[in-house]
Amino acid sequence: MGFLSRTSSVLVVIISCCLVGVALAGNFYEEFSLTWGGPRAQISNGGRQLSLSLDNTSGSGFESKKEYLFGKIDMQLKLVSGNSAGTVTAYYVLQLSSKGNKHDEIDFEFLGNLSGDPYILHTNVFSQGKGGREQQFYLWFDPTQDFHTYSIIWVPHHIVFLVDNTPIRVFQNSESIGVPFPKNQPMRIHSSLWNADNWATRGGLVKTDWSKAPFTAYYRGFNSIDFPNSSPSPSSKSFSDGNWEAKELDTKARRRVRWVQKNFMIYNYCADLKRFPQSLPPEC
Repeated sequence: MGFLSRTSSVLVVIISCCLVGVALAGNFYEEFSLTWGGPRAQISNGGRQLSLSLDNTSGSGFESKKEYLFGKIDMQLKLVSGNSAGTVTAYYVLQLSSKGNKHDEIDFEFLGNLSGDPYILHTNVFSQGKGGREQQFYLWFDPTQDFHTYSIIWVPHHIVFLVDNTPIRVFQNSESIGVPFPKNQPMRIHSSLWNADNWATRGGLVKTDWSKAPFTAYYRGFNSIDFPNSSPSPSSKSFSDGNWEAKELDTKARRRVRWVQKNFMIYNYCADLKRFPQSLPPEC
């Protein structure tokens, strides 16, 4: 979960475990189970769309039936509109069988806000139970007006976070200098929408306005590509041309990461000298 001040409501999507090598357009009836929230979680349009709602009684959530280990996962989301303060939408991969102090997790979290104020996109990576690797961004569009695609590429040498196929963050495998990297434990995809007004918006100063409930987020366009091999793809194509297993981002992709981080990043744990006064984490 997040380190900085956040908005009050939370929508969470979790991805855990094994991807396979072929692109699969997902049907929510076939790919996911509604796990909590009763009628607040609904699949519609023949399995092509899913919605999660939050009211003053409960939030809601779902998880993938399959587990994944390495691949690319895409989900299109349309976030809670209007005054979403206190809510969090999270989309991440989570290793569930060891949820204790050794779990792995790859996070997208969308922190709600007051009407007119931007969402905060919060990212984090946990490995062997250690997280604290937060980067936060504003988005360059209104995520409540239409669906946008949020993707995770997870391969043994790095994890890439993408928004509408624009890479915004790369977390490198730094096991060579003693930093754990999630590569051994399959994971499931999870998502939930829940109330977090004790911390989510401005550190809990802004509370959820229940007169605006129910709060609803929408999902469609789930897609997964499994990467069954642990070595980088021999393809001559670059990352920007769709070679998602490439060991390094090409020049165009690196330029896009720099553009996002220069213009839209609002927090980077690797630059937080107050938090790490002695020395920054080794992967920084």
